[in-house]
Order: sequence, then structure tokens, then C-alpha cells
Amino acid sequence: MTAIRKLFIANRAEIALRIVRTARRLGIDTVVPWHQQDRAGPALAAATDTVEVFGQPPVAAWLDAQAMIRAARDSGCDAIHPGYGFLSENAAFAQAVVDAGLVFVGPPAKVIELMGDKISARKFAVAHGVPVTPSADEADDPSTFAARARAVGFPLLIKGAAGGGGKGMQIVRGEDGLADAITIARGESQRYFGDGRLFAERFVERPRHIEVQVFGDAHGHVIHLGERECSIQRRFQKLIEESPAPGLAPALRERICAAAVRLAGAAGYVNAGTVECIVSPEGEFFFLEMNTRLQVEHPVTEMVTGLDLVELQLRVAQGEPLGIAQEDVRHAGHAIECRILAEDADAGFVPDTGHVLLLRTPQGPGVRFDGGVTEGAAVSADFDSMLAKLVVHGADRGLAISRMRNALAETAMLGVTINSDYLGRVLRHPAFGRGETDTGFLERHRADLMPDPLSDAQRRAVLAVAASAAPERSARPIPEPYASMGAWRN
Repeated sequence: MTAIRKLFIANRAEIALRIVRTARRLGIDTVVPWHQQDRAGPALAAATDTVEVFGQPPVAAWLDAQAMIRAARDSGCDAIHPGYGFLSENAAFAQAVVDAGLVFVGPPAKVIELMGDKISARKFAVAHGVPVTPSADEADDPSTFAARARAVGFPLLIKGAAGGGGKGMQIVRGEDGLADAITIARGESQRYFGDGRLFAERFVERPRHIEVQVFGDAHGHVIHLGERECSIQRRFQKLIEESPAPGLAPALRERICAAAVRLAGAAGYVNAGTVECIVSPEGEFFFLEMNTRLQVEHPVTEMVTGLDLVELQLRVAQGEPLGIAQEDVRHAGHAIECRILAEDADAGFVPDTGHVLLLRTPQGPGVRFDGGVTEGAAVSADFDSMLAKLVVHGADRGLAISRMRNALAETAMLGVTINSDYLGRVLRHPAFGRGETDTGFLERHRADLMPDPLSDAQRRAVLAVAASAAPERSARPIPEPYASMGAWRN
């Protein structure tokens, strides 16, 4: 076993703070990197130490594997936790960390390579009896890819082999759109992941997105911690997650979770991972992909199981056994997570930039706010638009929904537009309350989710309250280049 005494967190914002909190509780010192354009944040204040990193654009600093490893070694760290995003699913980075004599808090590089590639992961799933949708792999014969994709049948989903987060994905409903979809998907995949390989799979209409949290240790033990429902999405990116999945038949839940454990066990999986599936309206489930890292939505699993997943990650990375058998995992109540994004959801989910002039976060029983910004922080186009995660827990789904609606109403930010009002309208929708969710929910109910127009009197009242909330901040000028940046898109 290798004790971790000082941990380098190769990430930023809310996930860096989340990891710092658990490490500090375990008596582990932490080092968090920072960039000149991202030098303010609660993670930096909470960490034992910080180190400046360099890159242009700033995101390049967190993608520089050798610089991250060098900073970790120079800081006297024993291990690196990648968080999620950036280098978290980069097999070469994971191996380089180990080669540098450090502990990588995540699965072995060979497992990341196997399961992080959608094509190899699908083939592996088939080999181990886990169902996948009918598909065509471009690599089998590039010259016949379009014809083989056509033979799978429409509607189709064209996807990048190394993609994720909705990037490099195109839905094709007929022959006329196939060629353009292939071109667009290839371009996006190459741009975001440096890998233009594609495959096509049958697009399941109105699917639910169900994922299973799995955990393995280096002693051959693999368990699951239950499932999460992640069907409320825009542009293939999740907005609301919950656990347990509402209305999921117990027998189907058992089959999905068993398949996830079987797949992870066969891969020799170690540490935290997530097996993602889609479920058809008829109750069929199909393997989608495996995320070889901690998920953004891991707090909902923590809320219903009472387990600290980051603590489990660190203990497993040190070589300790999980210490939890499948029968030891208990689920209580219901948890919901909403992603608080810097975007105008009512204007087509356009991301926003600016300075956080005022921030108010909710409090109360069963409420957890994992935030990555503070008042005075700049929200720029340099990073992802997610600013925080709001998570609630209740004795049942009804109470959890009620608590989340109240918590969203108490969440306020001036200076940057956030999506809290929109999320509140989603939770108030009768279909959401009935658990009638699938990945097309937001588009299907788009008209219902638009805000009621404010009267002139209401608008004046809102502006007056906003102005009086922080008069000394409202007069503060916004510096360049943020003042002229405008809106941006992912």
C-alpha cells in the first residue's frame, strides 16, 4: 500500500474544492493549480498550497500533461487526482503519472484506453453479454461506412469514437442528412478530441438515460452503488440528475446494475467509474459508454448511500480494499442534482460571461451547494459554463422535488445570467413530477418551459431590488476584455 500524504488536484473550480474538502478531512495536504485568468476561487483558498500554471488559451494549462506532472512533483505530492474533464480520461496521462512515481487516483491506463474509446468499449460489452444498439464502425471499412450506416436503419446517431459531453454527435433521420452529419461529426470530434474516427448506431426514440455508479479495488472486488437518471438534457448534455431513477422496474434495475458490474469486473476495473445506458420505452436497455472517472453527478449517489465517493477513490488508490460488499450498500430517500450554468436558457441556452457581483446560495436540511465561484470572480469564455451543482435529498421524490424548487428559488447571482429559473420551471412541470422523463423532454415541452412575461411594474421592481442589493458593486466597472466579450457558445 502507498500512503497519500499530499495530493495534487489537476483541475479547478467546484470539483477541485470538492476533492480538497474530503482530502482535508482525511488529513491529506492538497495542491491546486491556478492560472492568471482564473486566480480567484474557493478551491485555492481551501487548499494547503497552490501553484501557478501557464497556457494560452488558459484551458491549455490544464491539458498540459507534463506540466501538471512536473508541478505535482515539484510540490512534493504523492498522487494526482484528475477530477473530471481535462485529463481525467486520458490514458497516456494516467500512465505518465505512474511512470513519474506518483499515484493516479483513477483506473489503470489500460482500462481507460479500453473503456474510454467508444468503439472498443462497445465490442468489449458485446463480448461480455451486455446489449448494445445495432451499429456500424467506420474503422472496419471507411469506404463503405456510409452504406453500412444506412443499413443499420434510420434514425441514426453518428458519434465520435473518442467523444463525450454531446460533442461529435449528430442525429440523422433520413438519407438526405447522412453525408452532412458524417462531415460535421468528424469535424467536431477532431476539434474537441483530436480524433476523427466515427461510428453509427441506431437512435432509440424517446430513451431514458440511466447510468450505474460502479467501484472496484485492486483486490478484485467490484460493486455498484445504484443507478442515476440523467434524462433531462440539452444538446446531449445533462442538466438534472436524480437517484433512484423514478419508475424504473425493479427487475430492469437489477439487470442493468448486474450488467454494469459484470462489465467492470471483466475489464479489471479499479476506482470509480460509471456505466451509461439508454432504456427504450419498451424496457430494453443498451450499453452506451463507460466514463472512467468520477462523474459530475456523483453527489446524488453520495446523498442516497451516505458514502463519500472521493474518500473511496483515495483509499482504493492507496491500495486499500473497498471494505464494502454489495450487500452493505444501503439506499435511503431520493436525491436530485441541478447543474447551475452561466447561460441564458430562455435564449437558446446561450452561455454568458461577466463578473459575479452578488452570490446568494440556499441553505437548509438536505441541501448541498457545490460551488466553484465567489463574489468578484470573473466568468469568462475560457472554461465550461458550469458554475456549481445544487443537490438536495428528501425522504421521497416528492419531498426532494419540493426542496429543489425552494433551493433554486433561493439561488441568486448578479452580474452573470444563470439557469436557475429555468431549472425551477422544469421541476414544476407536471410531466417531470410524474417521472415521465426522457432525453427529449426539454425539446418536447419547450413552449411550456418558457417564462411568463413580466409586467412593466414587475420589471421595475426586480431592477430596483437588484440595484439595492449591492449598490457598491453595481457601480464597479467591468474591465476589458470582459466588457466587450459578449455571449459565446460551446
